[in-house]
Amino acid sequence: MTTQAADPAKALPEDFRIDLSIEAGDWPDEKALEDLCARAIGCAFAVGRLQARPGSEVSLLFTDDASIRELNRRWREKDKPTNVLSFPGSDPDGEVYGPMLGDIVLAGETVCREADELGIEFGDHLTHLVVHGILHLFDYDHQEEDEAEAMEQLERTILAQLDIADPYQDRPLLADEN
Repeated sequence: MTTQAADPAKALPEDFRIDLSIEAGDWPDEKALEDLCARAIGCAFAVGRLQARPGSEVSLLFTDDASIRELNRRWREKDKPTNVLSFPGSDPDGEVYGPMLGDIVLAGETVCREADELGIEFGDHLTHLVVHGILHLFDYDHQEEDEAEAMEQLERTILAQLDIADPYQDRPLLADEN
């Protein structure tokens, strides 16, 4: 049985700021996205024991496949859309990150298509991708098998706290892993 955190957003560092922007695509309204992101990021901080300076911020850009394809081509030399990209903003001072954690960019069509293909709720998949993105900003990666296992296990634990099923059980790779 999973025990949910009372309010995951309360685990965010003091004066933490989520700078959210909807650039393109068919996304839920801004308030719904803010709530989803604060919950996902707060739980990632609590469960992952992530450390950020007071007053830190993360930027989330909600866009479409065309825009993320261009970013993916430019920064990863992969000429195709992906679901989420993360761009770290600063190196940590010891184990503490910030004040600019970085940018997370999400593509609406890919996120929606993947949720449909996987037969899961859009909000659950989006929550997973926000968690995945924030972990990348804290140097978690999935390039090597041992790194991928550690990152996926932390994602599973965070999502279980949010009452979201294991995203890796019987599941193909995320688009950003291709």
